[in-house]
Amino acid sequence: MSIEVRGVAPLFQIFDMPTSIRFYRDVLGFAVVSTSPHLSEDPDDVDWAMLRLDETEVMLNTRYERPERPSAPDAARVEAHDDASLYFGCPDVDAAYHHLLDKGVVVKPPHVAHYGMKQLYVKDPDGFVLCFQWRA
Repeated sequence: MSIEVRGVAPLFQIFDMPTSIRFYRDVLGFAVVSTSPHLSEDPDDVDWAMLRLDETEVMLNTRYERPERPSAPDAARVEAHDDASLYFGCPDVDAAYHHLLDKGVVVKPPHVAHYGMKQLYVKDPDGFVLCFQWRA
């Protein structure tokens, strides 16, 4: 018998929650489905958020609590985010590409990898790699 699983919700430790929520919500189209209490009048100023797009969930958590937050992200930490990627099943990669362009995101056109997946890569505000892909 195996463990029954009905999804996965990766969690990214991010630097600036309002910026990240606005990217995932306003650019990619995720809905904010749950958050920790607001830290200010800005409803996006929270320490944790659960976001959902169709059946896909992503959690964001601030890397630093407000009193310990440095003035800028740690460059070495952002560079290390290349080690964590999310691959989204996306039946129309070309439409995703045009959607991102329409939202002002600088992104390279999709390409077909040698193993047959059409892929579109973009980085979120913290440098995490997001790939929208589908079999070519």
